[in-house]
Amino acid sequence: MADEKKKKKIAIVVSENSLDKAMMPMILATSGIALDAEVHVFFTFWGLMLLKKNYKPKLKGMMKPFTGMMIKKMKEQNVATFQELREQCVELGAKFYACSTSMAMMGVKEEDLIDGVEIAGATKFLKLAMDADVTMFI
Repeated sequence: MADEKKKKKIAIVVSENSLDKAMMPMILATSGIALDAEVHVFFTFWGLMLLKKNYKPKLKGMMKPFTGMMIKKMKEQNVATFQELREQCVELGAKFYACSTSMAMMGVKEEDLIDGVEIAGATKFLKLAMDADVTMFI
């Protein structure tokens, strides 16, 4: 009998909510799933906002006025929107975790979040990340 190959595990920490930082974990998560990896994404501090229903990330600082241009360019290139990618991640089985401490600090309630999000502390996520083959911080 052949040995079962252990599925690779990817752990991603997201701490920012600007459009560029929002797209990156969604693209990496869907790509990881396409490569048959188990994907876990922990949203903390401002990254937590990406899990809120109807949230639309924008570019920050001096780049903020270019948000519309960036979204238009993404549409022209057939790049999925942030909301579409986030939905795909959940549908494909990426595990999303909302940082319980960040939720308390920022006044975010469970009902503010999209469906399918697990509320977890840093310790729980670190246990997952310590066993991951790839760990990223965005």
